[in-house]
Amino acid sequence: MRAFREAVEAGDAEAIEALLAEDVVFTSPAVYKPYAGKAITAAILRGVVRVFEDFRYVREINDPGGRDHALVFTARVGDRQLTGCDFLRVNEDGLIEEFMVMVRPLSGLQALAEAMGAQFEQIAKEAEARSA
Repeated sequence: MRAFREAVEAGDAEAIEALLAEDVVFTSPAVYKPYAGKAITAAILRGVVRVFEDFRYVREINDPGGRDHALVFTARVGDRQLTGCDFLRVNEDGLIEEFMVMVRPLSGLQALAEAMGAQFEQIAKEAEARSA
């Protein structure tokens, strides 16, 4: 998914949000229950941009049919280096309808969960403002 990758690599939050379907479902690597909806997903992704350092995609895997994509990344949260993968599924309009993230190792996931927890009040406010 070239447009998404380019938007993330450019740090363009508006372009990222424009690629999300209204009914997108975001599955976090650290939280059991998925988040549904464009406003909350976009706010979470803005939070991730604030906590990740040295983020870069290192590999892209695409479904020949064009609906499923995997973007492997590396990043740092504090002193923890991590590797992860964004699993994306697009709808018939080419918008992201499913967004699942996996992260390893456990110490990197724990650092990410802690950093995102500290962001969550701001994330909730951003999501509420966008959905109003």
